[in-house]
Amino acid sequence: MIDAESLIDADELGRWLVEQRWFGSKTREPAGFRLLEAVALDAEPEPQMVLALVEVAYGAGTHELYHLPLGLRHVDEGWGAGVILTAGDRTVYDALVDPVCARRLVDAIGRGDRIDRGDAEWAFHRAADLPPAESLEPVRPISVEQSNSSTVFGEELILKVYRRIEPGPNPELELLRFLTEHGFENIARLRGWYDHTGRLVDATLGLAQEYVSGAGDGWELVLDGLGRDGGEAVLADIADLGAVTARMHSTLGSDPADPTFAPEEPSVESISLILATIDEEVQVIFRDLPDIEAVAPIRHRGQEVSDQLRDLAHAGAGGHVIRTHGDYHLGQCLLSDRGWIVLDFEGEPARSLPERRQKRSPLRDVAGMLRSFAYAASASEILRHVPAPEDWEQRAREAFLGAYLEHVDSRLLPTGQQNTARLLQIFELEKAVYELRYELNNRPDWVRIPVAGIARLLEAPAE
Repeated sequence: MIDAESLIDADELGRWLVEQRWFGSKTREPAGFRLLEAVALDAEPEPQMVLALVEVAYGAGTHELYHLPLGLRHVDEGWGAGVILTAGDRTVYDALVDPVCARRLVDAIGRGDRIDRGDAEWAFHRAADLPPAESLEPVRPISVEQSNSSTVFGEELILKVYRRIEPGPNPELELLRFLTEHGFENIARLRGWYDHTGRLVDATLGLAQEYVSGAGDGWELVLDGLGRDGGEAVLADIADLGAVTARMHSTLGSDPADPTFAPEEPSVESISLILATIDEEVQVIFRDLPDIEAVAPIRHRGQEVSDQLRDLAHAGAGGHVIRTHGDYHLGQCLLSDRGWIVLDFEGEPARSLPERRQKRSPLRDVAGMLRSFAYAASASEILRHVPAPEDWEQRAREAFLGAYLEHVDSRLLPTGQQNTARLLQIFELEKAVYELRYELNNRPDWVRIPVAGIARLLEAPAE
């Protein structure tokens, strides 16, 4: 058995790590790298597979922790995919590009393996029966993800490996387990997961789910519909999505005996904190607005945004806070032959894990989906050169909200339609301000979308 910890150079590993799309701190300069753990997955001699934890250190004593499944093959094999470094007579590479190694992770989950290092344990957990991974063909990595690495097996199973890890259970695992145990069916069913416990960190490392084949991505579905008939037919699907979202929130708020998920009444302090956070963001962004025509409708209106948020807050409290999806939009939903399937319960990647596990108003998810309709209406023209009908966004909002309000547990929302509308408007403003910052930094041609959203929310306050 190869002693990977002594064989693999941490600096070489680190130089490869910072170049990967899922590396989380591309704007920071690492001060150094440490290989903290490297354990063999099993006794298979070739290729050897190692699970590694790597620390990336920064100035001021801060650091990040990354999970790297590694494959090791003899250099004589000439292995060339995902190569990281050469260590002695071994080529060290990203194991997730190798179907043989990827299958071995799935088989470890299926067997419920445990690797006990005394001061640390790598444990694999089976939530449902798994077929032998060698029977699942083809094996293909998904290359579009930005923060994780996923591999699909035979159009039946998907393995998601979390790269940057933080202490505590991953919210995606928590929510999938809870929703499964409480009978919510509009998810890709959990098949298993693996984690690490020990002196370094207790963390979720990856999970296996049902792969929903033949399903249509919600974003593409809406854009296709706008190009086909002005989005008329897809409005019925959007209404169905509103009902599914309501059932999801009602399920997440259904168990008062589980402290991790029990609905809670929001405190005055929590509402004040939300507003203070948004207000700080508003002040920074509006102070530095560039001199471009796209932002003209909201230029010099930062104080107006802050004032409206304060006015809305007077009547916007109430309802309950629960565990929510946290990053809800059309791209997180698939339409399959068994209806809408909600995916990716990790929350916003830029937020810390404790933030992503916080309980929030379900209306924050609703606001994210409403903003997604605004983006789809504009993207139809930007990407497909087909303008959406002028009233389509409003009709999509009405279809989604009507079904949502009909099916959601009303105890989760503020009392009265006006209070619900006001709290929803706070979250829409929060989302639109976040979008404005993102588009200014990344897609200037799309700035007009959040600008239009902010202007609408300013000019048509909730009644």
